[in-house]
Amino acid sequence: MIDRDTLAAFLRMRREALQPSDVGLLRGERRRTPGLRREEVAALCNMSTDYYARLERGNGPRPSEQMLAAIAQGLHLTLGERDHLFRLAGHAPPPRGPASDHVSPGLLRILDRLHDTPAEIVTELGETLRQTPLSIALVGDATRHTGDARSLGYRWFTEPSARKSYEAAEHQVLSRVYAGGLREIVALRGPSSRAAALAASLRERSAEFRSLWDAQQVGIAPPEVKRFRHPEVGALELQCQTLLDPDQSHRLLVYTAAPGSESHDKLQLLAVIGAGAGVT
Repeated sequence: MIDRDTLAAFLRMRREALQPSDVGLLRGERRRTPGLRREEVAALCNMSTDYYARLERGNGPRPSEQMLAAIAQGLHLTLGERDHLFRLAGHAPPPRGPASDHVSPGLLRILDRLHDTPAEIVTELGETLRQTPLSIALVGDATRHTGDARSLGYRWFTEPSARKSYEAAEHQVLSRVYAGGLREIVALRGPSSRAAALAASLRERSAEFRSLWDAQQVGIAPPEVKRFRHPEVGALELQCQTLLDPDQSHRLLVYTAAPGSESHDKLQLLAVIGAGAGVT
């Protein structure tokens, strides 16, 4: 059963412990509220201010698992805090490890500070969990997909539009990278894993993937320079730096261009154009 009073107190405590800079917000000169405001947390959680405020007052509805997951991410909770939140609301905590979509507070803090850089947090299956605005402007909103299509590797072999953001000369090597990488994950997670189910589905749907899978190539390193093709600014060559969260098997991918390069200038232009110019 839900423990409304303790849940309300826990939410207030976590909100008041967060500072605007912790979530990528600017601190106004006249801010008097300790920590974040309720409306700020509600926006971070993609819910109405009234709904969140009622939870803090202890008279709101019992939140669903989806709502709790959103609150856990919005408040930058650790896994232990997330599990506690679920139990207070009368739900079993979600699984941990590679099957989890919960992003660690550390990765979120870094991502929140990358305002002028394309960056994203992805799972080991290539499912995008979070993006910076410039990442959305570069390749579109990759978090909107559902089911197997959440995986870029899956879309790569099943949706022709998934390749529009990448130079045609890169397609062949990226196909080998995705197929070989998935084979390695299946070996790591086992025949009953989500990775194995994804591979089985791709074998049925894509002759290209089936051919690459049967070749049993593994250990294929992705290109050091990522070559993108954007409909507004054209070709960009970006370096990709990776930060790994080993507990969740999540990766923070940060794309940068050499200062003074043509690609650097195009990224600055893309930042002005905004997400409206992103690939869909």
